Amino acid sequence: MSDKLKNQNPQNAVEVEDLTVAYQEKPVLWDVDLHVPQGVLQAIIGPNGAGKTTLIKSILGLVKPSAGRILIYGQPYEEQRDLVAYVPQRGSVDWDFPTSVLDVVMMGRYGSLGWFKRPGKKEHQLALEALEKVGMSEFSRRQISQLSGGQQQRVFLARALTQDAQVYFMDEPFQGVDATTEKAIITLLKDLRAAGKTVLVVHHDLQTVSEYFDWVLLLNVRRISCGPVQEVFTDQNLKLAYGGKVSFLTHHTHTEQDQITNI
Repeated sequence: MSDKLKNQNPQNAVEVEDLTVAYQEKPVLWDVDLHVPQGVLQAIIGPNGAGKTTLIKSILGLVKPSAGRILIYGQPYEEQRDLVAYVPQRGSVDWDFPTSVLDVVMMGRYGSLGWFKRPGKKEHQLALEALEKVGMSEFSRRQISQLSGGQQQRVFLARALTQDAQVYFMDEPFQGVDATTEKAIITLLKDLRAAGKTVLVVHHDLQTVSEYFDWVLLLNVRRISCGPVQEVFTDQNLKLAYGGKVSFLTHHTHTEQDQITNI
């Protein structure tokens, strides 16, 4: 556990209160409250334009909210930055930048080193260990532009692992990856949860929510519901989140969970 957490006993890893974000006076998030306990693996789901990515970027200080308060372990994000890791959408990254896989992963250590201190043997070893965890060791010297989409996603996950954070934010980590990579990613996320980390994931596949996550936030500009999957991932809440366009059978049987139909 981080030294900064040893003398604290907060109930929540992440707290968001009355968060409102507007672009050109149009609300993207409106009066959102969110309280995420430590050690959960939480999905953030909702239709396109629901504000899922904006929520994460607001928490990370990448988008300035119009109103609201955001705390990480009871303190403002600016004071807890070293406890947080972020995996952005793969499509938002310039993959043509001329750098190797190993260098990208070692960038995760810059927050601890400071930007003017070069990575040393320790950082090099941590990066190699992270690449091993995501099954990318053999690609360490390859240029990132030469990787497939799934391989690129694994590299960004490895970079986040080197930060040894307490809270991980991931924006669509399963988007555009193959089945093998998806399995590797969810195994890694569950390992983080088992280690007491808190993981928040923007996710779009409703069929895997119950299998992959233990908590879920349903969002559509406003918070629809948030809590344990078995309590809030219901047909009624999904209809509220998706405007009545989705009917999803949430009873705990595999045959029923495989059905998504438009109404």
